Amino acid sequence: MSLRARITAPEETRGSEGDAHLVATYRGKLLEEIDLAEMSSLAAAERRARLERVLGHILSREGPVLSTGERAQLIRRVVDEALGLGVLEPLLEDASVTEIMVNGPDHIYVERGGRVERLPMRFASHEQLMQTIERIVSTVNRRVDESNPMVDARLPSGERVNVIIPPLSLTGATLTIRRFPRSFTLPELIGFGSLDQHMLLLLAGLIQAKFNVIVSGATGTGKTTLLNALSGLIPEHERIITIEDSAELQLQQSHVIRLEARPANVEGKGHISIRDLVRNSLRMRPDRIVVGEVRGGESLDMLQAMSTGHDGSLATVHANSAEDALMRLQTLASMSEIKIPFEALHDQINSAVDVLVQLTRHADGSRRVTEIALLDSHGRDPYRLATVARFAALPMGADGRVHGEFQYFPVPRRVADRLYLAGQPVPPAFGIASFDEQLATREAR
Repeated sequence: MSLRARITAPEETRGSEGDAHLVATYRGKLLEEIDLAEMSSLAAAERRARLERVLGHILSREGPVLSTGERAQLIRRVVDEALGLGVLEPLLEDASVTEIMVNGPDHIYVERGGRVERLPMRFASHEQLMQTIERIVSTVNRRVDESNPMVDARLPSGERVNVIIPPLSLTGATLTIRRFPRSFTLPELIGFGSLDQHMLLLLAGLIQAKFNVIVSGATGTGKTTLLNALSGLIPEHERIITIEDSAELQLQQSHVIRLEARPANVEGKGHISIRDLVRNSLRMRPDRIVVGEVRGGESLDMLQAMSTGHDGSLATVHANSAEDALMRLQTLASMSEIKIPFEALHDQINSAVDVLVQLTRHADGSRRVTEIALLDSHGRDPYRLATVARFAALPMGADGRVHGEFQYFPVPRRVADRLYLAGQPVPPAFGIASFDEQLATREAR
């Protein structure tokens, strides 16, 4: 039986009290027969194999009469409870699951292929769910209780975990696990329809010419995935510093320094913010700075770095459109303890940001680059975006998929000149806007 079939099999997902009692009974018997000190010295795979052998002997000696499939399933569930994360263990092994959402003991949802679905499985009780949560947060030296009811952490294996429990959560203990995304190359993203070859050629030229790029989009649109793929266009010889709240980027260049923010410990001390890391990175002689996501006062430091010699930097920001991304950067920069007038922040953004790449997650779960816009304004001028590529969506088809086409528009002369000086041609699909075309476009806006 396949892994996914085991996850959704009626025997496993029924979650009856009898099943839970059987698992709990043999989990207790298993723990009575093993030497915990000896088990802790074994590697994870060897530890699981040893537990499965011991439990097999227990079932042969005093277990109920079971079919081969039922016996294997019981062994799996008991070992998962004793060693792993119980009902969540198969989900963590399923590569198609990108997010796990537990809303109390009775409701478990997953995201697959961009779609959220509820699974017919549950925890036996609130206590079992809390035991699982405590096991998860203990691996990162954190605790969760009424005095500390929220935890946001990254597991050693890369998953991002958020926990919130009563009294803050009226639904019951809530657990969200975001899987560490697999790294995709730009050709793979083209194969998925996330962008096309013409857009890739333009983005490659912009990044190699050291334009500052902001990737924007709503939650779950694939910003980190695209940022990671775009970083592959950075020349091999450059010194790159990545800064993230939870380390997800997987750059392939040889000269990469990875920095990760650190939350406060149980005493509330030791917190290191993204802003602290951005400031420190400026003293590390970077050729490029890549920030996984700007979400606070660090955006001011990032903007200053972009406009004072650290060209070619990349970052992501939460926004629903390219225009919104500019306004959000301005708002985030104002959250710094340094009080700067909005007009000065506006000027800073005009001088720092060159390119905005907007991502959208469509109703069918697909993720696409829906706009590439170049910031074509200066100083105190109102923000003026020149859209050079966009995705024109059609009404959803009978197949339940979103279809459409990528459209291209001329690149502003100023940008074309900068690409030319960097030895990067403008892709033929775009062309270069004449002065009259640029003037007409500005007047239309």
